[in-house]
Amino acid sequence: MDNEYKPDLITLIDEDNVEHNFEILDILENEKGVFYALYPIYDSADESVQDSGEYYIMEVINEDGEEQLAEVEDDALLDELSAVFEKRFEEMFDDVEEE
Repeated sequence: MDNEYKPDLITLIDEDNVEHNFEILDILENEKGVFYALYPIYDSADESVQDSGEYYIMEVINEDGEEQLAEVEDDALLDELSAVFEKRFEEMFDDVEEE
């Protein structure tokens, strides 16, 4: 039996054409759209240790027939999504601790 964890990874390219790697923590689809909770992946242990531990919420948008991720600019929506993602994270880790 293979119980090895394999994260879902994604590489995003910013406006300066710099690549950034992220782990997809969760995906939420609702009437307002599709949203990803992303956590940065670093090349070095030092960068990982210095990270603030924050995750990012990005919205899937369709631009010219191609899916892209964009920052959520509506603060109220961002707060709403953060609450949903954090509740789901808590539930996920509660299930792991109970096993």
